[in-house]
Amino acid sequence: MRRLLVTALGMTMLSGCAAPHDEFRNRPLAANPSAFIAAEIGFARLAQEKGQWTAFRETAHPDAVMFVPQRVKARDWLKAQKDPAEAVKWQPHAVYVSCDGNSGATTGAWQKGPANGFFTTVWTRDEKGRINWILDHGDELKTPREAPDFIASKQAVCGSRPAVPIEAGAEGDDMAVGLSADQTLSWTSTVRADKSRRVTIRLWDGKDMTTVVDDQVAAPKQP
Repeated sequence: MRRLLVTALGMTMLSGCAAPHDEFRNRPLAANPSAFIAAEIGFARLAQEKGQWTAFRETAHPDAVMFVPQRVKARDWLKAQKDPAEAVKWQPHAVYVSCDGNSGATTGAWQKGPANGFFTTVWTRDEKGRINWILDHGDELKTPREAPDFIASKQAVCGSRPAVPIEAGAEGDDMAVGLSADQTLSWTSTVRADKSRRVTIRLWDGKDMTTVVDDQVAAPKQP
């Protein structure tokens, strides 16, 4: 198992942010969290209309990952999945957006029959404005998350940019770090040897990369 993996997307983003001609990646954009909320709502609607795994396939970034519970490349894993008779339902409760508006993370609640849980999705927008998810995970909860009156939103501070964070997992951990092009939104996912995992989203507040989502999933129960 690899101790540290910086995703190909993250590396591409890091190199892209230094290029002076890359106007799309570097220009400051007005906050537009509604685009990522709309993407999440559309994703959930597609699952009901066309099938759960069909929706995942049609909205996944080429480098998207999910956890089953080990980390897998989503498009490869999804090829063999048949849509269940009942698709999971979900709703976003909060969204966090990079300064440049090209990366975002949504988190919220899901339901399927009597089961309830939470999810977190990381999204990226390309030069043509297409938004696809690049990381998706969740878990079941004993007590459902209470729906907020309004979807919370927060955008990273623009201006000075943070240094690239360096993280390393413990021996045996499968760890990956992703960064928005402007380095103001990061997502770290770690799968431990026992298949427990942690997904952390951080947002630049002008001084620090502040944790805004910290999901921890216990190891699966042994049969």
